[in-house]
Amino acid sequence: MRTAIDVFTIAAMVAGLFFFMAGTVGLLRFPDTFTRLHALTKADNLGLGMVVVGLLPQVDSITVALKLIVVWLLVMLTASDVSQLIARAARRQENQQ
Repeated sequence: MRTAIDVFTIAAMVAGLFFFMAGTVGLLRFPDTFTRLHALTKADNLGLGMVVVGLLPQVDSITVALKLIVVWLLVMLTASDVSQLIARAARRQENQQ
């Protein structure tokens, strides 16, 4: 059973790494601020979610699992707020020109 859990963890971590890399490629390759923000926030949130899902079977206590989930939720909340602020600033700058 332990081997199956380890394989699941590795698969989820690799999937998370793939989404992090996809977000980075989107950040570097997309032409404007809005598409870059979209790629980065979606991919990073999903990537972190996959990493957390991969780590959950490896933890020993429920408190550590809850901490991982809370960190993931806080990152999702802050990422959406920050991307909203960046998009608003980009829209204002676009309208001024």
